[in-house]
Amino acid sequence: MEPVSVPAAHVTTLRRFNRYFTRRIGVLDDHYLGQDRPLGEARLLYEIGVGASLRELRTRLGLDAGYLSRMVRALEKQGLVRVTVHPRDSRLRLAEPTPAGRAELAEQNRRADDLAEGLLRGLSEAQRGRLTEAVAVTERLLRLAAITVRPADAASPDARACLAGYAAELDGRFPEGYATSDLVPPERIAALLVAYEEERAVGCGALCALDAETAEIRHLWVRPDARGLGLGRRLLTELERTAAGRGHRTVRLDTHKVLKEAAAMYRTGGYTEIPAYDDNPHAGYWFEKPLAPAGKGRGTH
Repeated sequence: MEPVSVPAAHVTTLRRFNRYFTRRIGVLDDHYLGQDRPLGEARLLYEIGVGASLRELRTRLGLDAGYLSRMVRALEKQGLVRVTVHPRDSRLRLAEPTPAGRAELAEQNRRADDLAEGLLRGLSEAQRGRLTEAVAVTERLLRLAAITVRPADAASPDARACLAGYAAELDGRFPEGYATSDLVPPERIAALLVAYEEERAVGCGALCALDAETAEIRHLWVRPDARGLGLGRRLLTELERTAAGRGHRTVRLDTHKVLKEAAAMYRTGGYTEIPAYDDNPHAGYWFEKPLAPAGKGRGTH
């Protein structure tokens, strides 16, 4: 999948905001929030919370194993953290706060709350509401921007986990139920995309070839905790691009009548309702959309 070009003005604006915000909250100071440690150690103490495995911390913070170990050792030397073998898995090491670490974290949270309150105090109630809403939107968009969508083997563990999640959810939502045997067989899948947030699979979508001209999108799914970001639409767009790149000129899909939100997304995404093109017992709506040839119209997605 070719990257989409981003106007320089957008890049400049995001970088300017990053510089202002990091300076304003004191990220550049080795004594973050006035305490005797840099932001990295303070954030690690916060993420350890009541206890977390080093593996979980590496994934959550996106840190190199060696760098994380050095930071954990620094907190250990300061008497804030202890590292033990995980009680349920001897392969894992567990970082837990000491009493001093819990007290330090409580003070850190108090100072962080004071800092945030101080920033908000200079605004009117209406302005605080606007800022809070803008920050929530920014967080959602940054999460979406950080998610990667990559091709995957339909038999890979991540693909199987997503498809199993898709089947389990539909089994609970469809009056007639849904079984894993209703999934498209792996040999029929021409391409399968998996969305990753911090290396955790959070969504998928499959593409099947109906004929040389027409492709079909199946099993478009997003984990519940990754919904509301716009990931479903992004996966849909990436599947359309994949279909166009394979030479298809039209894409089709169907959906169940109880999936009103899916049908609404397809309609607003340029899909037109058509007569049934298959005998899928779970389908209540059938849709079709013409595709721009590969290499054209990419900047509009």
